[in-house]
Amino acid sequence: MSDESRIPKSEFPQEPSVLDYVKSKLFFWRGQSVEIPAQAVEEKVEPEPQSQPAEEPSPAKSFPWISLIALGIALFAQRLFEPPVSSAIPGITFYVAALGLLLIAVLRGEWTLAPLVESTAGSDPMTFRRNAFLISLPLAIFAFFLFSGNLFNLFNLTIWLIAIGLFVWSLWIPDPNKLSLWQRTRNFLAHKNWQINISRWTLLIIAAAVIVFFFRVYHIQQTPSEPFSDHAEKILDIYDILHGQPHIFFPRNTGREAIGMYWIVLTVWIFNTGLSFLTTKIATISMGLVTLPYIYLLGKEIANRRVGLLAFFLAGIAYWPNVISRIGLRFPLYPLFVAPMMLYLIRGLRTGDRNQFIIAGIFLGLGLNGYTPYRIVPFLVIAAMILFALHIRSKTSARDALVWLTIVGLVSLFIFLPLMRYATENPEGFSFRAFSRLGEGQAIPGPILQVFFSNLWNGLKMFNWDDGNIWVNSLPHRPALDVVSGALFLIGIVLLIVRYIRKRNWLDLFLLLSIPILLMPSILSLAFPDENPALNRASGAFVPVFIVVAMALDGFIAAFGSSKNRTAWAAIITGVLLLWSASQNFDIVFHQFDTNYRLGAWNSSEMGAVIKEFGLVYGETDTVWIVPFPYWVDTRLPGVWAGIPNRDFAMPFDQLASTTQISGPKLFIVKASLDNPEANDQQSLDALKLLYPQGTLSLHKSPVPDHDFWIYFVPAPTTP
Repeated sequence: MSDESRIPKSEFPQEPSVLDYVKSKLFFWRGQSVEIPAQAVEEKVEPEPQSQPAEEPSPAKSFPWISLIALGIALFAQRLFEPPVSSAIPGITFYVAALGLLLIAVLRGEWTLAPLVESTAGSDPMTFRRNAFLISLPLAIFAFFLFSGNLFNLFNLTIWLIAIGLFVWSLWIPDPNKLSLWQRTRNFLAHKNWQINISRWTLLIIAAAVIVFFFRVYHIQQTPSEPFSDHAEKILDIYDILHGQPHIFFPRNTGREAIGMYWIVLTVWIFNTGLSFLTTKIATISMGLVTLPYIYLLGKEIANRRVGLLAFFLAGIAYWPNVISRIGLRFPLYPLFVAPMMLYLIRGLRTGDRNQFIIAGIFLGLGLNGYTPYRIVPFLVIAAMILFALHIRSKTSARDALVWLTIVGLVSLFIFLPLMRYATENPEGFSFRAFSRLGEGQAIPGPILQVFFSNLWNGLKMFNWDDGNIWVNSLPHRPALDVVSGALFLIGIVLLIVRYIRKRNWLDLFLLLSIPILLMPSILSLAFPDENPALNRASGAFVPVFIVVAMALDGFIAAFGSSKNRTAWAAIITGVLLLWSASQNFDIVFHQFDTNYRLGAWNSSEMGAVIKEFGLVYGETDTVWIVPFPYWVDTRLPGVWAGIPNRDFAMPFDQLASTTQISGPKLFIVKASLDNPEANDQQSLDALKLLYPQGTLSLHKSPVPDHDFWIYFVPAPTTP
């Protein structure tokens, strides 16, 4: 009897049955993943007899009709959500049909997402440079106290930057196989002959970049046409910096973080456009443009370069990111720092490279100094680490996740030091803007959970249905996405959910959860639910949104296969979709949004032109005033157009008489409305006629309906 026969049968490991395998896939949440051993499969496959002919190559898969029909119905469904929408039921009905066909296409293997980039993660070495680390800590504490007084200066900046540099160096792990930037530059310059190779892929990237650049800078002076009160506050903050007050936090108008202000100062120096509305738009458009390469790299990091390029292009031409970038306020700072932070965080978790987490921490800290909604992003980092640790399920992964989270947090804390100092000195000023939306000092209009879930629903439906009613940074009550992107977004969400159920990869779930997390600054407007959804406070979410859109489109292209005929069909259909998306987004931004914005914004540029002309004729503008009127122009803005950004031209009605003590020619700008007597400031006109009977009244006709204003000119008294 052999040795094997003496061992009881119960001691042999039981091979999983087909039933065990099916149960593990259906009840995946139990955590008992069963796979059929490859060895067992191999043992059951009998070798083919040598006499059999070689197997014919498998035929190309059938034309993806189901995927094509599903996409067509989804596009039609999304088209039904274009305003005006009398009822959402037809659109929802067609979407149900489209997504049902999509599931069939997925089961048939037609429409699948590109596989995630393979993970090469290793454990953290747990090493650091002790001396640099120990020196950086007291320097950081010293810098923290030096930032007292809410002002930057050369000394506290120097100490702070040295502390950051030492701390980063203490944790940085050099790659012995990688040449430094200096070595690579020297080697490049050492070549006698330089060759530039341009591939078809490079040409695609260049073409996409040119189109995107056109969409972002076209009509930069006209769209949007006029600033509003927030711009007046921002320009005054920039004026303070240029006149010796480099604040860490700008308390004017409920408070602003610093990076946006100093970016505009840099724009003033580079483009020499002065303190103007154009300067603020150049600055924020450049922020939006810098974001797009990171979206490309993020798509490439998650899936492949085609996903990256599609995400880059679709986000670059899209109405939502374009409008956010054009407004001239800090809005694009949210996605600007979300995109690289997500890139380096995901790359770090995929590769286990500590340096990626250091860079992620730098962008996390910079973002916290940029725009208030970014304060939700630390929760996104925590969510990523938790999902990674739970899905990898090993003691090493949990330990590494905790170490990497600590690294990201500490690096961002070093970057955040100046603002943290201000927060300790002025906690109410630092938190007022965010907490006021949460309900601090303001009653929440209803049960808090009811308001929250209502806001959550309104926030989630902004992509395909209704983007809210804030006219200054959106076209109200239309989907935030165009028809093509909106349909692909919902398809991408379904594809991610299906793949997560099948594969249970943490990154799929992270992409799904990142969208509502990044929407939270808008959703958490509990005290003012009418402000939700707000495209500016939700702008960080468009980074994962367009990655999902691109993944869906990439999967559709892949469904056609690689044969020449199928590739041609895929290229034609994709070209039609991209052209449709570009055409609609162009119309939304440069026609619909532009027209709606002009009707809502007051024409301070026209008043500024009148003031500037008066100054050219009479040599001064001290005797020009604007009589304030409810819900009319901000009287500081015309001065921006006239080249006098630090003057408020307001002369209240009850102080008009005081102007009689001032000599010289005078000019008064008064609210006019020929169609609505209640909106016509007749009271001020009557007072001016009594004070200055020698004055002359004229009407300035604006090209924008109901934006006229009166000009009351008083000549200088003639000397006898």
